[in-house]
Amino acid sequence: QVQLVESGGGLVQAGGSLRLSCAASGRSFSSYTMGWFRQAPGKEREFVAAITWNDGSTYYADSVKGRFTISRDNAKNTVYLQMNSLKPEDTAVYYCAATSYSSSYSSTRANNYNYWGQGTQVTVSS
Repeated sequence: QVQLVESGGGLVQAGGSLRLSCAASGRSFSSYTMGWFRQAPGKEREFVAAITWNDGSTYYADSVKGRFTISRDNAKNTVYLQMNSLKPEDTAVYYCAATSYSSSYSSTRANNYNYWGQGTQVTVSS
């Protein structure tokens, strides 16, 4: 079992930055690919970014490439999402998730993630 707790969300103006953190407890954090997903009101949950457990490969949704950076610190059992140049359309609840998969196909699909955090709200004002 893995428990995930997100933090770092909040209200920011367009063009600003936020860094989300996801602290994991339980076993073998370093054996999990970690992903960030988001869900805006009235919309489906969508993939944002992922970082694999085996070689640290990173994957991003096209909408955030060049603006968001995912990273992990296995010693601290924590994954981060640095979000720069934020836009109002980035407003959503952001979720951290964990999966044992590592391929680019599997890492970008919510159905492949076994463990989820409770989410943290990010609001970007125009």
